[in-house]
Amino acid sequence: MIDLNGINALTLIFSALLIFAIAYRFYAVFIANKILRLNAKNVTPAVEFADGQDYIKTDKRVLFGHHFAAIAAAGPLVGPVLAAQFGYLPGTLWILIGCVLGGGVHDMVVLFASVRHKGESLATIASKEVSKPIGAIAGIAVLFILVLTLAGLSLACISAMHEAPWSLFTIILTMPIAIIMGLIMRYKQGAVTFASFLGGALLIIGIISGQHLMSIPGVANLFNWSSGTISIAIAFYGFLASVLPVWLLLVPRDYLSTYLKIGTILMLAIGIIFVAPTIQMPALTDFVDGGGPVIGGPVLPFIFIVIACGAISGFHAIIATGTTPKMIGNEREILFVGYGAMLVEGFVALMALIAACTLMPGDYFAINTPTAYYQDFLAEYPELHTVDLPYFIDKIGLDLHGRTGGAVSLAVGMAHIFDKVPFMNDVLAYWYNFAIMFEAVFILTAIDAGTRVGRFFLQEMLGAVLPQFKNKNWWPGVILCSAAFTFSWGYLVYTGNVSSIWPLFGISNQLLAACGLIVCTTMLIRMNRKFYALCAAVPGIFMVIVTFWAGYIQVIHMYLPKEQYLLAGLATIAMSLMAIVFTGAFVKWFYLLRSPGTTIDAYGDEVKCLVDR
Repeated sequence: MIDLNGINALTLIFSALLIFAIAYRFYAVFIANKILRLNAKNVTPAVEFADGQDYIKTDKRVLFGHHFAAIAAAGPLVGPVLAAQFGYLPGTLWILIGCVLGGGVHDMVVLFASVRHKGESLATIASKEVSKPIGAIAGIAVLFILVLTLAGLSLACISAMHEAPWSLFTIILTMPIAIIMGLIMRYKQGAVTFASFLGGALLIIGIISGQHLMSIPGVANLFNWSSGTISIAIAFYGFLASVLPVWLLLVPRDYLSTYLKIGTILMLAIGIIFVAPTIQMPALTDFVDGGGPVIGGPVLPFIFIVIACGAISGFHAIIATGTTPKMIGNEREILFVGYGAMLVEGFVALMALIAACTLMPGDYFAINTPTAYYQDFLAEYPELHTVDLPYFIDKIGLDLHGRTGGAVSLAVGMAHIFDKVPFMNDVLAYWYNFAIMFEAVFILTAIDAGTRVGRFFLQEMLGAVLPQFKNKNWWPGVILCSAAFTFSWGYLVYTGNVSSIWPLFGISNQLLAACGLIVCTTMLIRMNRKFYALCAAVPGIFMVIVTFWAGYIQVIHMYLPKEQYLLAGLATIAMSLMAIVFTGAFVKWFYLLRSPGTTIDAYGDEVKCLVDR
């Protein structure tokens, strides 16, 4: 029998690379050619509705960077770290299987659906593919979930940046650099490579110089912002990113931050290859049945909720029906942008899991257990005492006990790996702060794209009453909807009340993922793809089952016994709205499967007759 404990991290890395390469070469290409039947000759919304504002044909390398940066928020970093409580094996299996059969398929088919529906939102697609009432309910549900998601992501970003001058300086610096890149790529033909090198060089210079600049007391004070100040600044940035032309700030900034993200992950991968650390966390811990200090529920079904981005994520559906489909210049690029970016995110999630699991279990639990309960936890599990944590505290100069949420344990895990590289042990504090900044950049790039997509959603919904709001170039509507949507999540962030709904992120996010798959399955059935639609239907139904299962446990056995009625109410609303959407979609499946009539659509495909109900 193979002993899965004490496995080398290299085994996980090479296994993941092999699985992802095979998945892209065969399964993703099969979906592109046989199921979606992507055609480079089809005119995309970016070309048909080009306006220089939202609809703009974008180089696929730049678009890949934007899409990856937008979808890769806190999920692939924090989720796997928290899931390490169960051991490394459940998280690893879910990342590999979920990413290939779930997340990659979800991102690809949702992006395809939006491109074929002229770049419209998931709610509008549901309205046309299922029914208008279902589309309206889906719109409300998506907007509700998006507000909760952006507020939660913002709070995670604030916790990483407040009173951290160097990290804040570097993040702010990405904005003027992005504007310079955007202007170059906009007005200098074929300048993507030049803008990329320039932006990357300026970013590296900024990161290195930032450490020295922040050692100057007067300069450091300028960037030593409180949580309240950063809350306002993030909301203001979200507003700007949602109203300015997409090519000026949002796309080049996301493209620029992709260098930092992928570069850091590659450095971490190289560090793991060089150091070849042993996974210290066992394959399975004593908390697989529940009762752990990090996650109260059992590994099944909570592993599917805790690790969202990195395996499958509903937030991706918001991006794949928001900014990205309006910039696809060639339908064949859906393969590279949709499935490819998801695989990269899966690799990021695995790197985060490895970094956390290379810590000694006692150190991991000391960081992620609330201080008030740590002594009781240690009394019950004395074998989980700290080992290397005092050393890290001394080198970093910060008390690391009870810093829950995953971000700190990931940063310590990354610093721990780099610390094993020769000549690196004297810069442990540098690596720790760099890792914190790296996580904040991940989160912020999801906030800007998510806010812009939220503005699209709000304009579409108001446009049903006042048609002028549907005009994306009508500035009063753009500014009003941007301000209203930004305020909705910005107020929650500033008051801090939204921190209580963070546990709902997993449930609401995965409900949205199931919605994307179920709605797109309806479209595939209408397109007469027969059994091919199972590629989206199977993971979609699976996510419906496990998410409602986890939601039931969360509400009945965790929220209500603790009299957390607000949390229970929010979870119930999200599940109820989605239950209506799923029921409507399943009825439409039955209707379409029994419909024998077919016709030829505008793309030359034989499809079932779509009856507006």
